Amino acid sequence: MQLPDALSAAIEFEHKVRDQYGRAAKAVEDPQGRRVFETLAKEEQGHVDYLESRLGEWKRTGAVTDAELPTLLPPAAWLKAEAKKLSIRRGNTTPGHTPEISFLKEALENERKATEFYEGLVAELDPRYRALFERFLEIEGGHTLIVQAEIDALAGHGHWFDFMEFSLEK
Repeated sequence: MQLPDALSAAIEFEHKVRDQYGRAAKAVEDPQGRRVFETLAKEEQGHVDYLESRLGEWKRTGAVTDAELPTLLPPAAWLKAEAKKLSIRRGNTTPGHTPEISFLKEALENERKATEFYEGLVAELDPRYRALFERFLEIEGGHTLIVQAEIDALAGHGHWFDFMEFSLEK
C-alpha cells in the first residue's frame, strides 16, 4: 500500500469511529459515561486532524515528516482516581444493566478493529513510513484498556484494568 492510500484509509476509518463515539456521547445519560465517549470522540478527531495534516504535507511536498501525535490519554494518577469513581458509580447501578454497556461493547470492538487496522498498515507500508502509524498502536491500546475498564466496572466483574478490586479471601 502506498502512503497516500494508507493515510486516506486511516482518515476514513477514524471518521467512522469518531462519529460513533459522538453518537454514543449524545445517547448516554450518565455524565461520567458521556464524558468517556466525548473524550474518545475528541481523541479520534485529533487523529483525523493529524492524518489530514500528514496527507496535506504529502500532497504539497511529496514527503511526510514524522510529527508528534498527541493524545488525551490520562496519566496513571488520573486512572487511579477514575477507579474510585467507577467503583462508586457501580454501587449506584445494577451491574450489567446500564444503557452504556452496549455502547462500550461497540467501542471495545472499534478499538480492537483500530488496532488490527494499524497493525496491518505498519506491516504493509514502506519501513520509512511505519513510524507514522506505530504511535496509533500505542494510543489505540490505551483506548482499549480504558473501554474495557469501564465495561468491567459497570458490569460489576470486580476487576479494573485486570486487577481485582476486592479479595475473596478473609
